[in-house]
Order: sequence, then structure tokens, then C-alpha cells
Amino acid sequence: MRRTGYAGVVTAFAVLGSLLAGVWSGAPARAATGNGAERAAPSRPAYRVDLRADATGTRWTGRETVTFGNRSTEPLREIHVRLWGNGVDGCGTPQAPSPVRIGRVSGGAPSDPSVACSAVRIVLAAPLAPGGRATVGFDVSITVPDRLHRFGRDGDHRYLGNALPVLAVRDAAGWHLDPPLDRGESYYTLASDFEVALDHPTALKVPATGVTADRPAGPGRTLTTSVARQVRDFAWAAGPFRSGVATSPGGVTVRSYWTAGAPDAWVATARAEAVRAVDELGRRFGRYPYGEVDAVISDRFAPIGSMEYPGLVLVSLDETGGGVVHELAHQWWYGIVGNDEYASPWLDEAFATYSSGLLTGDHGEDCAEGVAWQDDTQAVTNSMGYWAAHGPGWTRYVYFNGACVLHDLERVLGGPVMAAMLREYVRDHWYGVSTTVEFQRAAQAVTRTDLTSFWREHRVRTGTTT
Repeated sequence: MRRTGYAGVVTAFAVLGSLLAGVWSGAPARAATGNGAERAAPSRPAYRVDLRADATGTRWTGRETVTFGNRSTEPLREIHVRLWGNGVDGCGTPQAPSPVRIGRVSGGAPSDPSVACSAVRIVLAAPLAPGGRATVGFDVSITVPDRLHRFGRDGDHRYLGNALPVLAVRDAAGWHLDPPLDRGESYYTLASDFEVALDHPTALKVPATGVTADRPAGPGRTLTTSVARQVRDFAWAAGPFRSGVATSPGGVTVRSYWTAGAPDAWVATARAEAVRAVDELGRRFGRYPYGEVDAVISDRFAPIGSMEYPGLVLVSLDETGGGVVHELAHQWWYGIVGNDEYASPWLDEAFATYSSGLLTGDHGEDCAEGVAWQDDTQAVTNSMGYWAAHGPGWTRYVYFNGACVLHDLERVLGGPVMAAMLREYVRDHWYGVSTTVEFQRAAQAVTRTDLTSFWREHRVRTGTTT
């Protein structure tokens, strides 16, 4: 199978350079401080990926390299590569192996996959000293599963969310190798740089994370190159999408891709809401820094719901456009301000729900009714491990009750103070990682009112139940 030549890929990335000038100028001048990622490792990963698709976009093969640093105070002797795309299938069978596999590893020695084949430990060829950088490479094979899913296929359309291997994080708590889940997310990644080349049939449109450019790659084929700086993951889709592009008043390129069965009126609403939301959310929390965002819209996502990725959102249609607003809010909550989604899902889901409500006119008027807690162990701040074991209705507690924490906090602090606090909180954690404790500190710093009883009454706990 022919791969795009390395020189051609380099040329394509060079062409993108002129497009990228100033794209990230919206980021705050001050780097994130006290953001929970300062000593995490591997630090500031940089991924280089070269993949080629088959005729339908179902199978992608190629090579991935990742260069990373060590900002910890001790040598880094190993890394762990997360294969999140195997979360549903696990290790598969000899007849139907895991959909995401890596091989021919350079720069280290791999162990057999673990954690339901969603993690591969690689012992580095030499310990990486504090302050140093190292590179590991491996072949990648991705086969999109035959199911309607964020990593799956639907008719002629392929969705590759969480399909690309990424590095696990080691912080003060050790390596985070949490299990994949059938509800919610387990992801925890650091802000990284991606340069990705996707060689595919020209008949397939390929929306992707980052600022993209297309060029011919041989008869009937196109090379889509994408550059994304300081993002936590890379996702793409492939299929005969209809498409359109708009530029928000704030200068963000908003590309939309939709399936043929999507009603025109609903698509138009979702596209208009995306253009409005990216600027309005930027006004509230800091200008969207990535220059471009893709909204992939389907009339078939309702059973699986919408999903957020850096610079790309999968949108389940509704007539209000509310779904796209929530997913775009995740560009700030999980994207720009990172969190451990397994340990603290409320830090992205509740914040995205609250933020989208500000734009859609939901200011928590129903919060007084609340949701009846089932027992004393339940809390807004519980981990996904807890919710996986105590399941049904967990989204009501995390999304609804979590958003109510923020609406009620706004009523305590006052609207202008809350808005200013959140802008400063985002600024302090820009491209970093936050925790519940750090958010509590940020809120307490702007008021003389002791918020201890507020956190207790709203079940915002720092010693969460797992």
C-alpha cells in the first residue's frame, strides 16, 4: 500500500505555516500558573502522524511519532500510550482483533496491551532526565468499527473520535490508566501539538481538528494536512458530507459538515448557533485560540448524543441548536481548561452546561427544584468510577446539579463578579489542568463570604467517592 512520501508531507505542512500566522494570538499573554500540569509528565507532547485511508475511509494505516519532555524532578523511564478506540471492543478476538493497534515501536520496548487493550506500556530506550526530550514512534492501524458511535461508522460516514493513540499522564497521583467506560469519558491528556497528514480518496471530505489544507495526492486522492497547537486530542471524520464555511464576526473560521438526511432548517440553525457561540463564549472566557472549528452534524447521532473534541464537534441535531452550543463550550471546559475527566467529570460537563445555558437563556431557574439525592455518598464531584458503579441518571447529577452549583454560586457572588472570576480562572489555567480545589480557591478569592457551607450544601466535595 502506497504511503504519501515524507517530503510531500513536509511541503504540505510548510504551506500551512502561512495560514497559521497569528492564529493562536488570542491566547492570554500570561502562561497558565499553578495549573496542575506543571510537573506532569510526559510534558508538552508533539505528535507527527502520517496515515493513509482505504477506499471507504474505514481502515487507516501509517506511522506516528511523539516527542515529549520531562518536567518532573526524577528520570522518566517509561510512557504509556492510550488506545482509547479499543474501549468498547477491548482486546477483541483472533477473528476480530482490537480496532486500534500499534507495532514496530522505536525509542523503547513495548509490553502487551493492558486495561482492556486500551494502554500499552513502553520502557524508554534510556531514562529521560529532568529537562530533556525524547521521541518514540510506532506504526498505527485503525479500523473503524461497524457501529453508530463517536468511533464508528454510519452508512458511508466514518467517525474517528478518540481513535488516535495518545500519551497517558503521570502526575503527583502516579500514572493515570483509568479504564474506558460505556458512559461518560475517562480521558486525561495534556495540551499537545499535532501535525497530521491524512491521505484519502478525494470523494471523502475529511473534517479534522486543527487548521487544515488540502492538496492532490495522486489519482483520485487528496492529502489533508492539519496543524493543531496546544490541543488535548485529535479527531476526524470521513464521508460524503455536504459542507459550508462561515467566518464569525470575531474572525474564527467555522466549517460545517452534515449528512444528506439532516433537515436543512435544523442544519441552518446549528450553523448559525455555532458562529454565534464561538464568539460569545470567547467574549466571556477568553478568545477562541485555534482559528478554526469544525461542526460535524448528523441526523443519526441522537442515540449516542453529541461529542466534543478540540476544534471539532460531533453534533446531534435538534431544532434549537443547543447541542452545538454545549459542545463548543467544551472547547473551553476540557479543551483550554483541562481536567481529569475520570476523576472529576463535573469540571467539564457541569461547566459546559452552565456556559451553554448562559447563551441559550437558561440561568438555572429550575435549580430550586433540584434532584433528589439517593444517598449520602452521591455528590456532584464524584468520579466516573463511582457513577459507573452507581449508574442510572448520573448525568442529572453531574450535568444538571453541577450546572446549578455554578448558577447558585453566581447568585451568591453576583453576575459581574462571577463573570470576572471565571475569566480569571480560565486565564490562570489556560492550556493547563484544574481541580475542584483550585476552582474553590478561585471562587473564595473574590468574596468575603465564607463559601464552606455553600460547597457542603451543594455536595461539592474534595475527598470524592470513587
